[in-house]
Parts: sequence; C-alpha cells; structure tokens
Amino acid sequence: MKFTQYYLDCLSQASYLIGDESSGRAVVVDPRRDVDEYIRDAAAAGLEIELVIETHFHADFLSGHLEMAAATGAEIGFSSVAETEFASRKLTDGEIISLGDVKLQILHTPGHTPESISIVVWEHADDSDPYGVLTGDTLFIGDVGRPDLLASIGFTRDELADQLYESLHTKLLPLPDATRVFPAHGAGSACGKNLSTETSSTMGEQKATNYALLAPDKKTFVELVTEGQPPAPSYFVYDAILNRKDRDLLQESAPPVALDLAALEAAVAGGAMIVDGRTPEDFALAHLVGSINVGLNGRYAEFAGSVVPHDVDIVLVVEDGFELEARNRLARIGFDRVVGYLEHPLTVMAAHPDKVQRASRMTAREFEDRKSDIDGLQLVDIRNPGEIAIGTIPGATLMPVGQLGGRLDELDPTAPTVVFCAGGYRSSVAASVLRQAGFQDVTDIMGGYGAWTELFATA
Repeated sequence: MKFTQYYLDCLSQASYLIGDESSGRAVVVDPRRDVDEYIRDAAAAGLEIELVIETHFHADFLSGHLEMAAATGAEIGFSSVAETEFASRKLTDGEIISLGDVKLQILHTPGHTPESISIVVWEHADDSDPYGVLTGDTLFIGDVGRPDLLASIGFTRDELADQLYESLHTKLLPLPDATRVFPAHGAGSACGKNLSTETSSTMGEQKATNYALLAPDKKTFVELVTEGQPPAPSYFVYDAILNRKDRDLLQESAPPVALDLAALEAAVAGGAMIVDGRTPEDFALAHLVGSINVGLNGRYAEFAGSVVPHDVDIVLVVEDGFELEARNRLARIGFDRVVGYLEHPLTVMAAHPDKVQRASRMTAREFEDRKSDIDGLQLVDIRNPGEIAIGTIPGATLMPVGQLGGRLDELDPTAPTVVFCAGGYRSSVAASVLRQAGFQDVTDIMGGYGAWTELFATA
C-alpha cells in the first residue's frame, strides 16, 4: 500500500493519497486545489488516480476535486446524500472500494455536516483489523468536528451535535484501538477548538484522551462541543457553497499579471483592494496607502479571507518572486479575483513617496508607559474567545479579527486606537483594516499579549 499524508500548515489541512502498488490504482482524499503534487507523486509510484473522495463539503478551503478530475479523468466521490452541480459518484454507507489488495470502506458519519463520511483503510483485503481511518472533520486528534458552522444550512447546531454523537459512538468508536486515525485538520483550524498539533493518532489514544469522547452522556457531549468555538472566518459560507458548484479551474502554474503603479491605481479606483503579503515589520516601514497587510509568513489565506470580501478584485504586493505563491494560496480558498501584482514594489514605493505611508507600532513596554497619557485611548483585543479566556489587557474591547469588518461601527474612527493579538501578526492585519476604513490614529503592539504578559501580568 502507498499511503501519503499531505499536511498544509497554513490552513492546518490534511489530504491523502492511497494506492495499491500491485494494481497501480489509487484514490486521493480531500485534495487542495493546487493538485500537481498528488499527480507527480502518483506517477512516481506507478499509480493511476481513478477516484477523488471528498469527506464533506469543506468550508475552510476550496477543494481540488474538479482540478484533479480534469487532470486525471478520475471520478469524484461524495456521500450519497450530497448534491453536487457536477457529475459525482454517490458513495453509500458501508460501500467497499477495492483498489486491488488495498480496500476502503465508506462510513456515513454525519454531524459536522449532514453529508460527512469517514473512510476505513485496509492494507490487505483479508486483514482482520483495519490499517487506519480517515475521519474528515468528524473526529480530530484531541477534538471532534464542530456542529455549528453555517455550512450546514437548514440544520440546527443541536441537531448536528446529536448526529455527531451517534456517528462517533456507532461508527468510529467500535473500531479496534490500534486503528490509526487520520483527520482532515490539525491545530489552528477553525473547524474545532482543541485540535492537537499531532496529525495522526490511534482510536485507543483518542478514546483515552479526547475530551469529547470522554463525555459520559449525549447531553454532556453536546454541551462540551458547542461551547467556546472560535468565530468562523467570513469566507467559510462562501467556500461551503462553492464546493458544491461547477466552477472555473485553477491554472496553478500560470503567473499573475504584472502591474505598474498606474495600472494598480486604476484597479483600486475600480474597487480592487491591495493585499500586501510582506511581514508586519516590512509593512510598517513603508506600504501603499490603503493596503491590507496579511503576511505570507503566516496563515495568509485564512486571514485574507477573514478581512477581504470574496467578491472584490485583489492586487497583490509581495516580495519579488512570491507572486505565484500568493495567488495560489488565495486560490486555495476560492479567492480567484487576483487581477495582478505590483511589479518591483520597493522600487515603486521609493520613487513615489507621496503614495506611501508608515504604520505605527509600539512595544508592550512603550504601550504601558504611554497609555495613561493617551486621551480617549481605544484598546482592541482581536484574539478569539478561547484565547481571551486566559486573560486580556485591562480596558480592552474584545473583537476577533474575523469580526472586525462587521463591527467597525462599535469603534470610534477618530479615537487613538491600539490593537493587539497574541504575537503581532493578526494585529498588523487588524490595524491595516482599520486604517483602510478611515481610522486616523492606529497602532499595534509588537509581540502582542504574549509580550505584555511577560512584562506586566504578574507585576
């Protein structure tokens, strides 16, 4: 058996290639949209990808089933209860898919979404125990799928939580303890609240340590898995719907269009937004007025999708050579309206200082020393509820970065505003959003709450 897990850190997303080297037949499960890597690896192993299986309609990324099918001729498989605009194979509960000696079994495991499935994998068809199970967003390492995402339109949170409990207890927990668990996401994903940094486990380990599986009854389980979930990024509903649809394919090797300053300004005049993918430090030194800073060195697509509408054109500003990476990472969440990138941005900014501004930043110590002298200070904590539960800087307004755009009317655009997150990445995103929205005096705290607590939490 050929079994490969592909883990995408910036989206905390896992996909899988499973093949039978004796027959040369393979499947890919939950592929990302840039699919060349799966195809190259399959070819190198002498495998032909004949089926692409989606464990559910993903909300946190735009899956690559259409790209994979177009490139390989593979069928696309979804749960038999899933309705798609494109041709797809209906996978029934209990169905066996034989790749030769390697065998897969489909289990319907609704709860995270109504159409969720898990896939049990046998390395040899006559093995008494399975090699592992791909659990999608039903079971994570240390957590279970959240039942409250708006991807499941028409179902209540409690209805899905009830289904999730039944799926876990009747379909997954009966699997042998040695069965390896391979989920679709890990730590950092907004698809759960307690995901481990580990990307695989066993059923035995999860039965012994997973807080949700240790719930003594269904009522307690529902209460545990529905409380304290992080806010879902605003693009989740868009992706969940788009994953059902027939749509344009990503041409992952085709570079975006190079723009000069005049072309960029024309695009902005037509409604485009500038997304600057440089580090917060470089952005603070100089950036084009009106830019949103979402650094490529972090969870770029997730936070771009949290603060940039999906239905606007985008112009990229990145270090030379990173244009294609930035375009493809946005494409992974279905943000295809990249009209181009600014060519040689540092040269352009040096030649046009009137188009450029700096971003105000301060250290935690500078903030503490100066805060009492700032008249009308507006302090904003843009972390998620789970982070805020461990503490915040006194006097802060709590406003997760993904909610910022919809809650601007709760803030005073004329007040001096200081923004902080955990470490300084998201605060640069949020501060740039506020400046772009017309806030006049915005600063963020370098090092964020982490730096502040080191200096002052026990003082």
